[in-house]
Amino acid sequence: MHRLFKFDKLLIEGLVFGMNNRRHFLQTSVTALFASRLGLTAQEAEKIQVRAITKGPKYHWFAYYDKEQFSPDNRYVLGNQVDFEHRSPTAEDVIKVGMVDLQDGDKWTELGESRAWNWQQGCMLQWVPGTESTVMWNDREGDKFVCHLLDVKTQKKRTLPNPVYNLSPDGKWGIAPDFRRLNDTRPGYGYAGIPDPNKDVLVPEDAGIWKINMETGAQELIITFAQAAAIPYEGGFSPNAKHWFNHLLFSPDGSRFIFLHRWKGDGDKSFNTRLFTAKADGTDLYVLDPLGRTSHFVWRDPQHVFAWAFHPSHGDRFYLYKDKTNEVEVVGKDKMPRNGHNTYVPKTNNEWVLNDCYPDKERKQTPYLYHIPTDRRVDLGHFYSPAFYTGEWRCDTHPRSSRDGRLVCIDSPHSKGRQMYLIEIHDIVGT
Repeated sequence: MHRLFKFDKLLIEGLVFGMNNRRHFLQTSVTALFASRLGLTAQEAEKIQVRAITKGPKYHWFAYYDKEQFSPDNRYVLGNQVDFEHRSPTAEDVIKVGMVDLQDGDKWTELGESRAWNWQQGCMLQWVPGTESTVMWNDREGDKFVCHLLDVKTQKKRTLPNPVYNLSPDGKWGIAPDFRRLNDTRPGYGYAGIPDPNKDVLVPEDAGIWKINMETGAQELIITFAQAAAIPYEGGFSPNAKHWFNHLLFSPDGSRFIFLHRWKGDGDKSFNTRLFTAKADGTDLYVLDPLGRTSHFVWRDPQHVFAWAFHPSHGDRFYLYKDKTNEVEVVGKDKMPRNGHNTYVPKTNNEWVLNDCYPDKERKQTPYLYHIPTDRRVDLGHFYSPAFYTGEWRCDTHPRSSRDGRLVCIDSPHSKGRQMYLIEIHDIVGT
């Protein structure tokens, strides 16, 4: 592991891992010199190590932050591979999916390919809960989006006739939005190749959220766009508002799931958002946040949702919501003032939060840890993001924890395009 050996102005200001003034820092340990800048003790700083686990000439990333990237034994790390950047995917663009072996020199093993993907969430590649060695990802076959399931040990593969967004904790059920509609309404989250049959319909009654049997592949439409739009919104929907769903996530016990209801109409500069929860069968819909600006979220437990949103009490902040009530409290106080991709670090009793932020004025992205009981924040580094990583093809760090809470994997474009990097955190969080 290489020590830092050159410093420039940005490094002195905040320990930037990456490319600035044509200097590349691919692997490094945090030195005690910068410990206080990151909120670390000198001993902690000496133990944090960052290394690239993928390399060019191809580009690699995992994408979203709310899926299992690490295998159950934490040995293998999933990722996507592509040979271009800085444009929208077309129907002809194919990515490879694979895994990195952390115990064999970060060896890359190709698992398959996908024609149903985007920059922000890839192809929904993830380990299937309740299994030791099965992964899933979405693909396109002809005029249908499908879902592949592969046992990486036996190489046994099967394909379901419908795509999947999120899996129940037991791996038996999936849920999915309309990826065709997302490609029109929210570029970067849908899939190219199949047009939305309801493109000109503002509030479809025959599409929305589907529940998928992961054994048979059978799916059932459980919530329609029309159903959500029929639930009143204070002030009313804007004229000619077009509705869609995104960001679905089962609760830890699988009893409910959460999703974002979004719309944009005449006079809207951007889309509006409501945060819904529902039973696993789509019934018992509840508007958890009706105020229009919910963003990233994760379940803390089956009754609480941790989300970035607006609330009259403190404005735009991270909040903890109690499902099916009006109870809400601030999380992070002044240590998490910016929107990011928030999760809880496993094996820490939900005391440690893993988060990040979008590029600052110096184009630095900062993954960090936050300890709720002591109001302590620990930055894990500041990673330079070149200005052309923006909009639909930006490269957020999207930090993901290993299942034992000892490691963090991020995506970063700081050196020769987007690649995946591993950060050791066990000496900080005590796992």
